[in-house]
Amino acid sequence: MNESRPESMSAFWMPFTNNRDFKADPRLLVSAEGMYYKDVDGNQILDGTAGLWCVPCGHAQPKIVSAVSEMVKQLDFAPTFQMGHPAAFDLAERLMDYTNHKFGHVFYTNSGSEAVDTALKIALAYHKARGEGGRTRLIGRERGYHGVGFGGLSVGGIGPNRKHFGPLLTGVDHLPHTHNLLKNAFSRGEPDFGVELADELERLVALHDASTIAAVIIEPVSGSTGVLVPPKGYLKRLREICTKHGILLIFDEVITGFGRLTTPFAADYFDVEPDLMTTAKGLTNGVIPMGAVFSKKFIHDAFMEAPAGIELFHGYTYSGHPVACAAALATLDTFQDQQILEHAKGMQAYWEDAVHALKGLPHVIDLRTIGLIAGIELEPIPGKPGARAYQALKKAFADGILIRTTGDIIALSPPLILEKQHIDELFGKLTNVLKNLD
Repeated sequence: MNESRPESMSAFWMPFTNNRDFKADPRLLVSAEGMYYKDVDGNQILDGTAGLWCVPCGHAQPKIVSAVSEMVKQLDFAPTFQMGHPAAFDLAERLMDYTNHKFGHVFYTNSGSEAVDTALKIALAYHKARGEGGRTRLIGRERGYHGVGFGGLSVGGIGPNRKHFGPLLTGVDHLPHTHNLLKNAFSRGEPDFGVELADELERLVALHDASTIAAVIIEPVSGSTGVLVPPKGYLKRLREICTKHGILLIFDEVITGFGRLTTPFAADYFDVEPDLMTTAKGLTNGVIPMGAVFSKKFIHDAFMEAPAGIELFHGYTYSGHPVACAAALATLDTFQDQQILEHAKGMQAYWEDAVHALKGLPHVIDLRTIGLIAGIELEPIPGKPGARAYQALKKAFADGILIRTTGDIIALSPPLILEKQHIDELFGKLTNVLKNLD
């Protein structure tokens, strides 16, 4: 791998990036191991974000690296249209074990965005298969992030992600978000106020009629919009309303899946079972792109009752790619062998205390934590939304820590293998950054 600076950076149109600002002062990573990246100048950068929420087991895990290398040599590609390969079936069984058999089937995709669009399509097709084809309406939530496909953008609720791309899908509505700085600021875990916001789903049912609504999709904890934690009882209430009206409940666990809340999934943490669940990111520890949709058995079975032939006209060239399957199997092994969830639980209280110790620092107007996630909300600079947090990101990188920002919120989600000294380093440096912001 080339560890020197590229001769030119003009050809790469970077995603979700201020390209002009970045290329004037680039932050270039060239290697990673354990809890640290190394940049092009040889500096260590403590990973406070598990890449993009996607490296729960830490970087360069030997078992995963070896599994990928061996599979590339053995089977670099195999189609899964009308044929298959053993690893795809082995992984599906392991994933069902990992969910404690709360789901019955898995459909492979290549990313979280694809997983979301797949889940939405499955929901629509499910209702049609059982004779309720009028259920075509999809309900998302304000400030929700469900990837960048047209389906995910339509049910998503982040304004800047939507505004450039036209009307998107029709027949979509949105629940209100649950973020309330006035009543829930500086919460640890689920905030006290806001369970009644789930009842807004009843209002939408009354407005549109349940017979038109296919599914509700939400993130159990909203990540990309700034770590919005659901109020106590909120998710259970949504589950009750969906069940009452025959509406499918989809949890988007692309971020929360695979240990982010110190449990296998957020569904386990909150003790709420969705009908469909989207995953990606931590599924392969970020090594190879892969996503998956977990489906309850009754949904899958509705398709299998159709006349003989292809039951679902949907899929991707790389669905269940053998190298991705090898990475995912090795990731599950790593979780088990290193007892990563147990370790994460042991770090949770120390992490929470370190986050909330930032209270009182300049510009900090809220701190919220759950599992090994933190949201640090900063007061915006008047007339310059997002500028203060972006300044923090640049200062943090220069000081040797990687953070993520969204608007004026700093989001932290470290690899689950972190130790107390990593927490001390991260928050020691972040404290200095926050004290020196404009």
